Amino acid sequence: MKPFDYVRPATVSEAVVAAARPGAAYLAAGTNLLDLMKGNISRPDRLVDVTHLDGLDAIETLPDGSLRIGALVSNADLAHDPAFAKTYPAVAEALLSGASAQLRNAATVGGNLLQRTRCAYFYDTASRCNKREAGSGCDAREGESRGHAVLGWSDSCIATHPSDFCVPLVALDAVVEIEGRGGRREIALDELHRLPGNSPERESALEPGDLVVAVRLPPAARGFAAHARYLKVRDRTSYAFAVVSAAAALRIENGKVAEARIALGGVAAKPWRARAAEDVLRGVAPTADAFQEAAWRALTDAKPSGDNAFKIELARRIVVRALRLAAAGTPARLPALPASPFASTSGAIHA
Repeated sequence: MKPFDYVRPATVSEAVVAAARPGAAYLAAGTNLLDLMKGNISRPDRLVDVTHLDGLDAIETLPDGSLRIGALVSNADLAHDPAFAKTYPAVAEALLSGASAQLRNAATVGGNLLQRTRCAYFYDTASRCNKREAGSGCDAREGESRGHAVLGWSDSCIATHPSDFCVPLVALDAVVEIEGRGGRREIALDELHRLPGNSPERESALEPGDLVVAVRLPPAARGFAAHARYLKVRDRTSYAFAVVSAAAALRIENGKVAEARIALGGVAAKPWRARAAEDVLRGVAPTADAFQEAAWRALTDAKPSGDNAFKIELARRIVVRALRLAAAGTPARLPALPASPFASTSGAIHA
């Protein structure tokens, strides 16, 4: 491992100054970063430890009804918070479908948002990867591409974003609070991650020194609690990233869909909000035909990036199934196998 400096700032503002220097990286739980460093994929000159900073580990309801989640809240603490799981069930289900219990105990909300792709060519320093080394090429384009993107990809990169957590957050219009050299600012989570284009090495809208301090769910997100699900298809039921996933949230009034939210995971370099599919459902009855039409609209622009055409049809089917489960109503118990298509509704009680 490359030698590096270790800095432990006392405040958020000190952390921003320390991390703004070239070659610096933030360290929280390190569940992704430390693996990358040990494999010589990430080689920071300086680690800025933010794990002890005050005010980043709270879950709080704000006066306007929005929920603010500190960047250092662990995935496990958030998912197992009874009030959170009851109000945002699809987000809790997504969190509990990711990684192992041990990793969820350590991993943080902020780190989950910014985890790097799990593309095998990115992790293999003997392979060409434009994310790892700009302009070097993309061996995935002519390699094993089964798990790669079908939306928003380019010739420079076909990798996917691996987060489960981000998918329902994007569907629910989550906002990210960022502390930077210019002070505090906010950005929609849907705009945080960048599509690859010709510069896949730039993965997010963050600037040097920017620190994610919190994620906020708006008051309107509460209105989907009764009809919200997250569904994830993976190669094995646990400890695996999504081949395809979908978050579906509905607000049903008088037998019709007053509002719909749909997002997909495992299909692009960012969590993919399917707004055209949402428009299809607005004002219509929640029927099988309507869900089929919405699923078709969600994948209208999809195209294979290699040997992965199956993912397009799989994504359509998972959208339909997530919508059907959401329309049936959020179960009183979180499934024992969260987000699994094979799950029964027996599991942890929401309330």
